[in-house]
Amino acid sequence: MNNVLEVKNLNITFDTYAGKVKAIRGVSFNLKKGETLAIVGESGSGKSVTTRSIMRLLSQNANVEDGTILYNGDDLIKKTEKEMQKIRGKDIAMIFQDPMTSLNPTMTIGKQISEPIRLHQKLNKEEATNRALELLNLVGLPQAEKRMKQYPHQFSGGQRQRIVIAIALACNPEILIADEPTTALDVTIQAQILDLMKELQKKISTSIIFITHDLGVVANVADRVAVMYAGKIVEVGTVDEIFYNPQHPYTWGLISSMPTLETEKTLYAIPGTPPDLLDPPVGDAFAPRNEFAMKIDTELEPPFFEVSDTHSAATWLLHPDAPAVTPPAEIRARQALYKEKFANYYGKNETSVFSSENEVKGGL
Repeated sequence: MNNVLEVKNLNITFDTYAGKVKAIRGVSFNLKKGETLAIVGESGSGKSVTTRSIMRLLSQNANVEDGTILYNGDDLIKKTEKEMQKIRGKDIAMIFQDPMTSLNPTMTIGKQISEPIRLHQKLNKEEATNRALELLNLVGLPQAEKRMKQYPHQFSGGQRQRIVIAIALACNPEILIADEPTTALDVTIQAQILDLMKELQKKISTSIIFITHDLGVVANVADRVAVMYAGKIVEVGTVDEIFYNPQHPYTWGLISSMPTLETEKTLYAIPGTPPDLLDPPVGDAFAPRNEFAMKIDTELEPPFFEVSDTHSAATWLLHPDAPAVTPPAEIRARQALYKEKFANYYGKNETSVFSSENEVKGGL
């Protein structure tokens, strides 16, 4: 699969009254044609800043200090605002977090959907209106022709999100960025929106970047997952590898904190708080919260260690001289299932930090 998007060594800071916040610190990833990449992490990890930088929609106090964002080989960072206006909505579209505030309250939804169509596809008013009606039917809005003339306040939250998706898909974008598109919706509507997005992707083969802090959502929509912490990607792999063979202690914490039907005890919570990115810590930013941290974690930032051809993690626990550790029970159970069902699929040459005993293989 060819990459439609490649982000390389992206570094973004924000000028604040307290100093310069290092919000994105060397982020690199790629997006393949027709795939869904989920970027997960807690609030403040840099997920939304990363994707807004792709659209060039950062606030005025933001600075792209380094890096490239290649869309089909062209660096978006070097584009002028006029050039970006031709790309936004046409080639790369975005669904924002809150459907309640994403729509213009003074315009009918028909006009809001047809506006980008007329702008980018140069259709006349009648053709754009017909295309807007087609899109509303595509996203499953009932009585679409009648409701084209209605305003946003006349729709429920789930219906508004369907309208926002219709606007984003108006010009058949090659890349769709969905920034927590189900956060403001109840669970039933969330499921409907996720099913809709999967169905639409099959129909139009759009590549999707899905931003969320909800790992349960990721399991249903993603092909690959990138885990972010403190402005960096710390682990990336297929959805099966991340859920059933996670290697980074932060990913362990995220998965262990997920409730299940079998959950009887108090949910696990990752101890401590994220670091202050005004002054990021030396070494691994997760070290102060990591019960498996070693001395080297406080001295040197870990590189990415390859677990398989599709899976890598930035943790010193994968170094050949690191001690083998016993992860949380939930992770061990998932690891056993992974070995049973997935290991042969991804290859037997995988490395792993998992061990039934805390044997020290060397000193770090």
